[in-house]
Amino acid sequence: MPINTEIFARMGELSPAEKKVARALLSNYPTAGLESAASLAKAAGTSTPTVLRLVTRLGIGSYPDFQRRLREEISHTMLSPISRTEQAQLAHDSSAPLERAIAEKIALVQALSSSVPPSEFDRAVTALASRARQITVSGGYFTRYFAMLLASQLDQAVPNVEFVSEPFGHDISKMLRLGAGSIAVILDFRRYELVSKQAADLARRQGATVIVITDQELSPAVEFADIVLPVHVDGVPFDSVVGITVLVEALVEGVLHASGQRGLDRMKAWEESVHIARSYPSAIPLEALANDTEEIEEEG
Repeated sequence: MPINTEIFARMGELSPAEKKVARALLSNYPTAGLESAASLAKAAGTSTPTVLRLVTRLGIGSYPDFQRRLREEISHTMLSPISRTEQAQLAHDSSAPLERAIAEKIALVQALSSSVPPSEFDRAVTALASRARQITVSGGYFTRYFAMLLASQLDQAVPNVEFVSEPFGHDISKMLRLGAGSIAVILDFRRYELVSKQAADLARRQGATVIVITDQELSPAVEFADIVLPVHVDGVPFDSVVGITVLVEALVEGVLHASGQRGLDRMKAWEESVHIARSYPSAIPLEALANDTEEIEEEG
């Protein structure tokens, strides 16, 4: 089994410090593992002994043995020159752009199964469905729209959910209310924003559980995260939001199922209490609409 696959499968067994090393490895695999143990520890924000403990947990005798296995993996997985040439030609094929775009987006969705450790996803769902005292959701310049979507949908399944637009501006009071039993969900994708790291730091110091949703290169905010959900976002000309959208929907669905009858009761109360003006249903005959208009004109 490749080392990254084993790390991914065993993420739930690792200590918080070991998870930091694992995330650093997975976000820059296999290059990160070819550096010294001290360099890997620095990149992960941990210590060299933590790196060595992770290697031992994987059943590998020493760090040199770990690097030897990495080099063997690289040798076995490198493509032949002809394969690389064929892939390059496919990448520059200008025909069928719609079909190619669809295939690329499908691949990004499928990549969720290899970028988001199931144990981390399950922990996020359990936390969000566990009657949290407060849940704040914040994002960056572009990701705020997905933060708003996540907050508005979660709010229909569980109580005490708040969207945070300006963590250190108008919404600072929401951040300062965070404490033990609270959850801060932070979305931060490349190009990373300082405010996201600061918000994660503040939430952690307040005693809240911090969930960071980020891309495969990992936001600096993960330094303060308890749970990290990485998404592949490669796209042209802009990073793709397909994976983010699917992950957000999967989280909401997971939370609704995990909250059971409580979630259903809340959704029912929400539907019965919130009234949104809708256009006329298509089933209403046009003549009826015309008659309504004539009556209004006569009354006028």
